[in-house]
Amino acid sequence: MDDINFAVLGTGGIGRRTLEVSTHKDGLTPVAACDRHGVAVNHDGLDVAELLDATEGNIAGDGTGDTDSETRANDDRVTDGGTAVKQHGDGAGIVASTQGTPTETPIDDIIDESEDIDAVLLALPNLEHDFIPRIAERFADAEFEGVLIDVLKRSRVIGMLDEREATLTDAGITFVCGAGATPGLLTGAAALAAQSFVEVEEVEIWWGVGLKSGYEDNRGTVREDIAHLDGYDIETAREMDESEIEAVIEAHDGVLEFDDMEHADDVLLERAGICDGDDVTVGGVLDIRQDEKPTTTTVRVTGRTFDGERGTNTFQLDDATSMAANVNGPALGYLKAAVRRNRAGDYGVFGPAELMPGF
Repeated sequence: MDDINFAVLGTGGIGRRTLEVSTHKDGLTPVAACDRHGVAVNHDGLDVAELLDATEGNIAGDGTGDTDSETRANDDRVTDGGTAVKQHGDGAGIVASTQGTPTETPIDDIIDESEDIDAVLLALPNLEHDFIPRIAERFADAEFEGVLIDVLKRSRVIGMLDEREATLTDAGITFVCGAGATPGLLTGAAALAAQSFVEVEEVEIWWGVGLKSGYEDNRGTVREDIAHLDGYDIETAREMDESEIEAVIEAHDGVLEFDDMEHADDVLLERAGICDGDDVTVGGVLDIRQDEKPTTTTVRVTGRTFDGERGTNTFQLDDATSMAANVNGPALGYLKAAVRRNRAGDYGVFGPAELMPGF
């Protein structure tokens, strides 16, 4: 397979770890990255170590959550959902790196370079439901021909991408949605486990995450997860300031438990023909203060076999594998698979249960 040049939009926890993991993968060259304040581009390959060192230990943005939806819709600078902007000294984010250039139009700057980019990973918290779909439209409008990968979580966003599938297909874009851990790796595992059955009755996904890098490096991810707690939704979570977020964390002693989340695994398994979305439940435990996983990540697929037996296939992740390993590794694997599809002329919107990631 030919080498792949790729870009990362957003340099919060997911974006930073994507760049780091890519240095351990064959055939992948990160050539561009951006946040709301800056962009770094080098078609021979970014110096990932320098970029990460320059932004390590940064704190998030102003804590307001940037709740003005009209501003968010029209302002290029809000490339990370408004909650995970990295700051460092007198500079902010990527501009702290020697490779960074200040800009007020980071996404447009990446698009301008996209003729030499095979794939773009959108590491952007989706704190408005149509935020990622609108970004995809912008790449299509700019006649980008290549791959877009996202690790989005919410079920309803898949429909918004499906509504734009004709636009993406006409542009020559292969979009893989929900390509992280869950949805993503665990969605694919459920699809494989389901092959033993002629009828799938239930899929249960239960995840455990310990944030080794802590809240400071994962503010956008934590804010998105809080939206799944009882009494909260995407709108209220977006409007919370940093002190309110930290109060929620404190009230739960740093451990957040989620039951029956609105997670895109349901839609993605249904579109792959595995089961009805109503038969999928997702929940888990997030420990923001400890490295260790608070519970073992497990997928259970229950169904009926062709000879009338009823059984449950179980898939587990080892407790030693980190969130970054289980999100960014699969995301890059799906990126590789999508590039193969794209180069073969296979365009449109795909879910992780519809293709296997490349190693």
